[in-house]
Amino acid sequence: MSDQKNPMSASGLQREAARRKAQDHFTAAEKRDTEVRQEIARQAAATAAQTAKLRALRLAKEEADRAAAAATAAQTPAPKSRKKRAV
Repeated sequence: MSDQKNPMSASGLQREAARRKAQDHFTAAEKRDTEVRQEIARQAAATAAQTAKLRALRLAKEEADRAAAAATAAQTPAPKSRKKRAV
């Protein structure tokens, strides 16, 4: 009962120390979690940027290939049609 009258008795101090230690542990864990989430977000942004860059390069190459194919097709004469033989 002496604990209830004097909250800073020996057991009260032990409880306070344990509470403070637990709070420090949870604070450190939250800080680590926040740092991990930020690193994951940075990596996701870097991956998204690289994907966008590669996609733009691929689309530009495909367009250049289409244009080259169209230019080649326009320059190449059409093959002559063959007449069928009468049997």
